[in-house]
Amino acid sequence: MNDMTQAPQASAPRPKRPRPQVMRLTDAAAQRVQELTRRADSEIVGLRVGVKNGGCAGQSYTVEYAHDIRPTDEVVEDKGVKILIDPKAVLFLLGTEMDYKADKMQAQFVFNNPNQISACGCGESVQLRPAEV
Repeated sequence: MNDMTQAPQASAPRPKRPRPQVMRLTDAAAQRVQELTRRADSEIVGLRVGVKNGGCAGQSYTVEYAHDIRPTDEVVEDKGVKILIDPKAVLFLLGTEMDYKADKMQAQFVFNNPNQISACGCGESVQLRPAEV
């Protein structure tokens, strides 16, 4: 056999890159998720976080109780709590830190997101771009 008729050599599979954690939580956020989990009217497995279209800047974050883990959810376990990420939101949330802030006027989850381009003046909506992976 000459070089032109030899079967191609199978190359070794490339090692997979570790998947980056989509989101991390501050201690304050983890503590608040634990409180919400304990005080919920029904059993929940964690919080589901997503992004929806709307608001004056174009998008807003969503946070709701998660009663089950869907097969398509991206599951983030951090500091003893579970955050379930809507698969359509993963690229918009990649690298985000979820915090919890409380003051005299309001208490809310705050998202420190490197993919955020801008936010509206009232703080209710944001403009996000997908992360470059």
